[in-house]
Amino acid sequence: MSRRQLRGLRALVTGASGGIGKAIALELARQGVQCLLLARNGDRLAEVRAETRELGTQASVVVGDVTNAADRNTALEFAQREFGGLDLLINNAGISASGDFATGSSEVLRQIFEVNFFGAVELTREALPLLRQGRSPMIVNIGSILGHRGIPFTGDYCASKFALTGWSQSLRAELKSEGIEVLLVSPGTTESNLASQLIEQRVKLPWAGMKGVTAERVARATVRAIERGKHEIVPNWSGWWMLFAHRLAPGVVDTVMARLARRTRS
Repeated sequence: MSRRQLRGLRALVTGASGGIGKAIALELARQGVQCLLLARNGDRLAEVRAETRELGTQASVVVGDVTNAADRNTALEFAQREFGGLDLLINNAGISASGDFATGSSEVLRQIFEVNFFGAVELTREALPLLRQGRSPMIVNIGSILGHRGIPFTGDYCASKFALTGWSQSLRAELKSEGIEVLLVSPGTTESNLASQLIEQRVKLPWAGMKGVTAERVARATVRAIERGKHEIVPNWSGWWMLFAHRLAPGVVDTVMARLARRTRS
């Protein structure tokens, strides 16, 4: 499609109290987008709203959990009542855990899927009537490079992001005829607050301290992709290199990952 004009569009951003979600909210506000922010931490949401006010486009907030149907409904009703509709849905809310699969639990796995996958899926399903009436509508799913290549001790998280990747590709094809675009963002290592969203940490990951790109850089790349109507972006070089290596020599990457796993256990 032609270049999307952002100013005046209406967006719902989940997981907007910190990290990539906050950075996207601020970047959208900078571009004149009217934002509704959904997250569980009301105090931090209020801080983000104050920052958007300084940028000239004050966001609105709904304190709630993306896995809760009532909270999702509250956010969408707010968008309809106060904004008159919705043009952009940013599915960003996410949690993770670290640990080996053998000693993990189904409870943790299901909790991760509820936030990272089912929350996004059900909110999107419920938002479609508004998006169908929107201006240049787009669904933006914040995935991960780990939705293309799994790494040890984060299997639950990787699985949820693989699911998000496949669903995004399927949804893109289904909604094309309705004029609703789907953008999948697959960041590599990012300096975000995901570490604070670990619901369980049974292994200290050796790559956890690696320097990544800033959440602000991911946000700028994401908003540019929204503006240009992109279908998928990998907004940092570390992610591109992992994806390239996996496609070029998957056996070599498997060997490297197995060695990392052994060193982590020792």
